[in-house]
Amino acid sequence: MARRKKGAPVHGWLVLDKPLDMTSTQAVAVVKRLFNAQKAGHAGTLDPLATGILPIALGEATKTMSFAVDGAKAYRFAVRWGAETPTDDAESAPSRTAPVRPTLPEIEDVLPRFIGDISQVPPAFSAIKIDGNRAYDLARDGETVVIEARTVTIDALHIADMPDSDTTVFEAECGKGTYVRAIARDMGRELGCYGHVVGLRRTRVGTFTEAVAVTLDELRGLAETGDVGQHLLPVESALADIFGVDVSSSDAASLSRGQAVLIRGRDAPVLTGIAYATCKGRLIALGEIEKGALRPTRVFNLD
Repeated sequence: MARRKKGAPVHGWLVLDKPLDMTSTQAVAVVKRLFNAQKAGHAGTLDPLATGILPIALGEATKTMSFAVDGAKAYRFAVRWGAETPTDDAESAPSRTAPVRPTLPEIEDVLPRFIGDISQVPPAFSAIKIDGNRAYDLARDGETVVIEARTVTIDALHIADMPDSDTTVFEAECGKGTYVRAIARDMGRELGCYGHVVGLRRTRVGTFTEAVAVTLDELRGLAETGDVGQHLLPVESALADIFGVDVSSSDAASLSRGQAVLIRGRDAPVLTGIAYATCKGRLIALGEIEKGALRPTRVFNLD
């Protein structure tokens, strides 16, 4: 006999405005409890010292998490000049210092070197796995952490504010795997003054923005009145950037059984790639269109 799952079958996306000093895992646990959901996961880790957009998938939405994780992200972050830290943020004491401070023209001059496809070494204190262990666990145990450089994409990087000579605020748009802390570290080295992040906020993940975000305090208040579900977005919210097709009831039944169906319509023969299928507004499956047929790779059970 199958073991009964704890919680309710809640399906959809919750865009959380994660507070300071909370891990992403802790945030997911709180949201899962407030919704009494059977299953939950987050799309893209946010450090405890970072705030902002943390998309949390509930139930069947977890099948679409990769699309949110792979989506472009936007950040607003403050860099303190004059010191580099082991964690590349304010969590640890300075390991290197410099008396000089960069001028606005000097900072503007190096920005182009951090835009486009660049080589970046992730911070030693990161969630990257090395021989099965998280890098931050090895670093906290005093081990020397060596992480290979990787190519990341930074689509935009500009100065938003410079309140004083010690601090510059930036806004960045970047792709998967980019570490803002590494941008601050490398920019500080390039400028010869060192630097580390003292404030970090994520403002967008894929299609999820601050406009649809909700705080934990707001959620807790809604949970007390039984209205917590009003901020839940549809499962397909993470699929806005991929092609969607509407199928008939009979085709929906076939897809639900894992069977391929022909895509009908004038443009059907030329369609290729990842797509999702709906029937009467209901999400049915994710799959690949090839040679005029949609072959399901993920089937949704939203009952």
